[in-house]
Amino acid sequence: MLSYRRALLALACSASCFLVSAADANGQQTLTVQKPGEADLARWTAEARRVTVIRDRWGVPHVYGGSDADAVFGLMYAQAEDDFNRIELNYINALGRLAEVEGETELYRDLRMKLFINPADMQARYAASPAWLKKIMSSFADGLNYYLFTHPQVKPKLLTRFEPWMALTFSEGSIGGDIESINLHQLEEFYGEKPPLLASLEMRPESALEAEPRGSNGFAIAPARSASGHALLLINPHTSLYFRSEVNVVSGEGLNAYGAVTWGQFFVYQGFNDRIGWMHTSGGGIVVNEYLETVSGRDGKFTYRYGGEQRLLKAVPITLRYKTASGMAEKTVTAYYSHHGPIVRSIDGKWVAVRLMQEPVKALEQSYLRTKARTYKQFYEVMKLRTNSSNNTVYADADGNIAYFHGNFMPIRDPRFDWRHPVDGSDPATEWKGLHEVKDTINLLNPPNGWIQNTNNWPFSAAGPSSPRREDYPDYMWVYPENARGLHAVRVLQDRSGFTLDSLIAAANDSYLTGFESLIPALTQAYDGIGVTDPLKLQVMEQIDVLRSWDLRYSLQSVPTSLAIYWGQHLMEKVAKMAKEQNVPVLEYMALRTTPQERLQALARASAKLERDFGTWKTPWGEINRFQRLSGDVNQAYEDDKPSIPVPFTSSVWGSLAAFGVSSASASAQNKTRRIYGDRGNSFEAVVEFGPRIRAKSLLGGGESGDPHSPHFYDQAEMYARSEYKDVLFYRADVEKHAERKYHPGQ
Repeated sequence: MLSYRRALLALACSASCFLVSAADANGQQTLTVQKPGEADLARWTAEARRVTVIRDRWGVPHVYGGSDADAVFGLMYAQAEDDFNRIELNYINALGRLAEVEGETELYRDLRMKLFINPADMQARYAASPAWLKKIMSSFADGLNYYLFTHPQVKPKLLTRFEPWMALTFSEGSIGGDIESINLHQLEEFYGEKPPLLASLEMRPESALEAEPRGSNGFAIAPARSASGHALLLINPHTSLYFRSEVNVVSGEGLNAYGAVTWGQFFVYQGFNDRIGWMHTSGGGIVVNEYLETVSGRDGKFTYRYGGEQRLLKAVPITLRYKTASGMAEKTVTAYYSHHGPIVRSIDGKWVAVRLMQEPVKALEQSYLRTKARTYKQFYEVMKLRTNSSNNTVYADADGNIAYFHGNFMPIRDPRFDWRHPVDGSDPATEWKGLHEVKDTINLLNPPNGWIQNTNNWPFSAAGPSSPRREDYPDYMWVYPENARGLHAVRVLQDRSGFTLDSLIAAANDSYLTGFESLIPALTQAYDGIGVTDPLKLQVMEQIDVLRSWDLRYSLQSVPTSLAIYWGQHLMEKVAKMAKEQNVPVLEYMALRTTPQERLQALARASAKLERDFGTWKTPWGEINRFQRLSGDVNQAYEDDKPSIPVPFTSSVWGSLAAFGVSSASASAQNKTRRIYGDRGNSFEAVVEFGPRIRAKSLLGGGESGDPHSPHFYDQAEMYARSEYKDVLFYRADVEKHAERKYHPGQ
């Protein structure tokens, strides 16, 4: 039903008017009446009539359209219904316009985006895109614009109209894209107030704590290891909790995808169709390279050495707008580019250029087309586009295949160089030499052990004894080492068979914390080695006894879980910086390179903090580790005196397969609370069985909607804490039986 105000305005201007919310010069929101183009209005309403959205009992939108473009129109409309705020914010960020909303503090985040993303370039790429993709991009924009047209009460922060080319600015759904690898502090040091040649590498202080790992778990089970004789797939991305929503999108042209969609994108990023499933984990190989450029010159005219010649650095003025208390202001930065890419920092007097993948059209094609593949051969053909740059892929299908691709976009480089560090940009031998064919990258198909796993770890344990061999590949093809979750995953998979959906869920939620296998013995050894007269001996004696008898499993009632994690955090805070400087995994450093006194003093400090915050160090883990969602804000606030739910699983740092942790961005804000409120980890989760008929279960952190007034804002929270998955409604007949609402967009 139209709002009262919109009804009055509609009567005043007849059916040819629509309402647009916009910001004036002072950043204030205004509601204006504008006339849409007749072609736009006719197209939107026709598309809406061709789309049906059915919301199931969990609020999950099942979108049905005659064509792929129609289905995309409905998908974008349904996403906007659930959380337009997050959609808009993703595109504000992708366009490098965050400072126009948040103010001057986001200038260099915007600059980082604008070094690579230019609207004029994206518009030209859109114009040259394949006709089928242009049609879908147009429907992407139409769906969002039609939502704004039919919801005048929604007030965008900045973007009052979406254009088709904008989809190219945000073309793959990873939580941490390649551009984000560029350090913002160093970028500001270089392009800030200091002259570029004098810019230093000094950085602002950062948290010493290990950041909550980004990434995911993906498991594939071959038919020989499943009870049904069909392949199974576990989808368990670890992202910020509300980074993606759960959707089902179907068309008469063969689209039939279910899974997680990143807000504002028109493809299912991690999910399945009626024949295949795909799960992405962060990692892959080294695909972002830095080049040391030897620069000379002054007054904005600089050259750099390449081989035996001097080349002119390209100087590009970039205008950055930002909000102030008195309105919008502008700052123009002159950015410099070598042929390798933009300059992003300096080190020891040399400028550092960054080279990374810049193929937005092909990346968007690959992201969409893989959702329509129906066999391994078709999926492999899509992988040949080679634009999945920041992720691995775990795969399973109805033909019984399981597969693994470690990365996808992989430049060919000279293995003599250490590509983990900046290389000499003046040496032509450091150039990329095309891309590796998919067959030459690290991958697996139907390994004889019957299972595949990846936990953002290296690929050399992906299939146990059937894993790829490290010596067969250049080092630049992998970036992360083995991790505690990887060790854990191998254990829960290697000796089991007869997997069902429920037993796969149980394996993915095994409560053992492998990270403490070396840490607790190191602590007890330190205790046993100190003299009986040492004051620490008596101070931590009871705590040591508790930890000695711990089975290394988390639970809501577990006191040793609380004690071990608080101790681990205190010790990590002390040594994380040194571990990073020495390129040693932080858990290994904590266990092997800390002194007995450091370990025991950290235990004393952890005990004291628990006593200050909770009255006793003997506090059960469930009293501390909580799930709370108070608002639809992107940046959540937490309060100890507001309702929350106990969560048993822990940060993945400690080897927990089910992950629930705190990102470094929110850690400081949580200093005001006693409890730990997770904001990252398990988000969308699913298990799928690929039989003649799809069987699947799923779970979404919190709920489908970002609106606190919606019944689907918090309706999966208790289930989330218990890891209790719901049945997926994949087939339309089942959806209709459990429909909560059925409508055309705009109704």
